[in-house]
Amino acid sequence: MSEINYKELKNYLMGFEKKRKPEAPAPVYLIHGEELLWNTALETLLDALIPGKDRSLNYDPVDGTNEKIKAAIEGVNTYSLLSGTKVVAIIDSKIFYSKQDEGSLLDNAKTAFEAKNMKAAAKYLLSLMGLMNLTFEDISLENRSKTLKLDPENFGDAAWFDKIVTYCTDKKLSIPSEGDNAALLQKAVEKGFPKGNHLIITTDMVDKRRKLYKIILKNGVVINCSVPKGARRADQLAQEAALVEQMETLLHGSGKTMDRRTFRAMYELTGFDLRIFSENLNTLISYVGDRKKIAQDDVKNVLKRTKKDPIYEFTNAISDRNVEESLFFLNSLLSDNLHPLQILAAITNQIRKLLIVRGFIESPHGKSWHSGIQYGQFKSGIMPAVQRYDRDILNQLEEWDDMLSKNVGTNQSRSEKVGKKKKKPTATDLVIAKNPQSPYPVYQMLLKSEKFTTHELIAAFEKLSEADLRLKSTRQNQKLVLEQAILGICR
Repeated sequence: MSEINYKELKNYLMGFEKKRKPEAPAPVYLIHGEELLWNTALETLLDALIPGKDRSLNYDPVDGTNEKIKAAIEGVNTYSLLSGTKVVAIIDSKIFYSKQDEGSLLDNAKTAFEAKNMKAAAKYLLSLMGLMNLTFEDISLENRSKTLKLDPENFGDAAWFDKIVTYCTDKKLSIPSEGDNAALLQKAVEKGFPKGNHLIITTDMVDKRRKLYKIILKNGVVINCSVPKGARRADQLAQEAALVEQMETLLHGSGKTMDRRTFRAMYELTGFDLRIFSENLNTLISYVGDRKKIAQDDVKNVLKRTKKDPIYEFTNAISDRNVEESLFFLNSLLSDNLHPLQILAAITNQIRKLLIVRGFIESPHGKSWHSGIQYGQFKSGIMPAVQRYDRDILNQLEEWDDMLSKNVGTNQSRSEKVGKKKKKPTATDLVIAKNPQSPYPVYQMLLKSEKFTTHELIAAFEKLSEADLRLKSTRQNQKLVLEQAILGICR
């Protein structure tokens, strides 16, 4: 039928009251995305389908584990004992998870653990194990490197993983079986349900390529409650908009107010986490008592920092030569168990990027660049020059590759050369604009490069090389080694 954004849900439901055919209740609804948002959307939808007084008899929520899918299908195909609408809801379903979600499930398990939500962390880990057909023996310390694709940068210290495993085994939690539940549910949706009966499915992640998703979209309504998690400006604006909307809802219900600066202070403490943000705001509402306005001092006095600082915030502080912020984010990353060598690699990568950008500025291609240039001028005038510079770099690499191939070829027999195709130059880190469709990060990088001379960037590499040697070959305090390297670069 259709897919709508959660913000459009109230307008969609207005059609129920007017009894317009296109907006008549659908037989099946899929609500996916942020848990707090889909919970709100679920309640809003239930209020429209079943008035509160009838909900206890005509509403049947079912746990989203795959073992309960069959029971949910049987429930929605059974007529209600009382007349009127009947709703069966599969809450927090894992049926849409696919092989492509393995990394996301592990990340979500770690995030839930860090938020002290062991129940959710266990659900994500068990879903991952069911998806991959793993046992607890398979993810033991000696076996997990073979069975799980672990990203060292995100996985970090395994202590959090072991604690989730211990929680699962102590609680005797079972690993869900994949079975053929998706096919059963798909067949049930295609067949349809008795008139007046509706199925609602809520989940955090969906694979839109799966046939089950497409069948639900064809026969029902999908309510998208997702918020982009990326670091692009558009993603960050969407995250902030979702938090502002949640803030306005809670403040309106409490009769309190909060200005923009106080909101930003909260956001800096929590980052984009709707649940923690809401809990913190409710804490502030209780803290101020009869006072109508929540102030910045309230945030400082009551709330603790829970935001997980991404590595790019740290590297941006390095690029800005901001000593205070660089050391602050260093402490934050180390407290999140990021390995010192990973932090050093991130600094090195950023300095390398700045040096490459300085190469462009000092080349004939970069003669039109100056630090005061506006973004619009950069986009139309400088970005094409950056792309030409990148093409020249790639052409130079191709020429060098050809020269090396000819030299190597003189030592090969004719038979070894036959059938070999000429290789195209692979992607290189020497390219500035890897994604020409997104010029804004390139613009920002050029601005940051103005804070360094080429000589200073080369000197920074020397300091980083020295720090690398000290981290690997001595027993010096690793935090102190990193701090000295940062001070040497920023000052």
